[in-house]
Amino acid sequence: MDLLRSLPIGLYLEQPITWLHHLDARVKLLWLMSFLIAPVLANPIWRIGLVLLLILITISALIPLRVWRKQMGWLLTLSLLICLITAIAPDGLPVEHQPRLPSQELTFDRQPLTLPPTPVRNPWYNPFGWGQETPEPEETIDSELPQPTDYRYVLFEQGRFTVTRRSLDLGIRIGTLFFTLIYSTNLYLLTTAPEEITAGIEDLMSPLKRFNIPTTEIALTLTLSLRFIPLVLEEVQNLIRSVRTRAINWKKLGLRGTTKVWFSVVERLLENLLLRAKQIAGGMQVRGFTTPNTHRVQWHPLKLRNGDWVAIAILFGFWGIRFIWGWQA
Repeated sequence: MDLLRSLPIGLYLEQPITWLHHLDARVKLLWLMSFLIAPVLANPIWRIGLVLLLILITISALIPLRVWRKQMGWLLTLSLLICLITAIAPDGLPVEHQPRLPSQELTFDRQPLTLPPTPVRNPWYNPFGWGQETPEPEETIDSELPQPTDYRYVLFEQGRFTVTRRSLDLGIRIGTLFFTLIYSTNLYLLTTAPEEITAGIEDLMSPLKRFNIPTTEIALTLTLSLRFIPLVLEEVQNLIRSVRTRAINWKKLGLRGTTKVWFSVVERLLENLLLRAKQIAGGMQVRGFTTPNTHRVQWHPLKLRNGDWVAIAILFGFWGIRFIWGWQA
């Protein structure tokens, strides 16, 4: 079991270098924020278009199939499952019902209890209706009137499964949002080095230095957090391998014994992670990172190239289409 290869979440792809690697970290960060904000109050077609755009970017960047096949496959499967479950679930619209009591209950109670007078019956009996005009038969009115449009609120109904327009829209909204949030962030971390991310965020936060905010230390903490993700995966992988090599018979242990084993594994995992964090903190303290805003760390040179300006121009067009056409009806 190799988590670093089978599930590379938050890892940086050093080789091969794609055109996404050459883009500036600040430009890619703007695109990432656009993917995170654009689905808000957007129509279903726009949300599906974002998913297709992410898939198109991944394929056009020529990222190896082994890197994104499992991630995209699991995310697409889970997103489709969430969309299907939400679509067949009740849409939650309140049902209008008729009240049991009349609307003017007090006025109805104050009415007199006397019955209206009965009509006077004809003094003579005429069972055959002689001398009376026969009423003309009334025209039958067809109850099924032709509809002006083909609009249907219930799109599919088969047994207990009912798909309405609201439930389908909600399913598309949740499924696409789940895929967009996770995969866009993972694609950004996959093609951007932690040092570039830190340098880009520090450069964007540079105006906050006027308010005595330690932007350098914040960026350094972010870099250490990104570097800590592979360490966590490595520790989990080593502990799972250590449990497998001992050939534990889980059936003989039972539920209580299995719980004790996994609690000891989790305890060991926390101890190892805290030990790694203590080592990193000691290394930073030895290098003099003890007071805020007293160190200047040159993470990565930032410079906008021609490809970055093209990406910024496409980003303006992206938001122009979003404001004109992408609103939810």
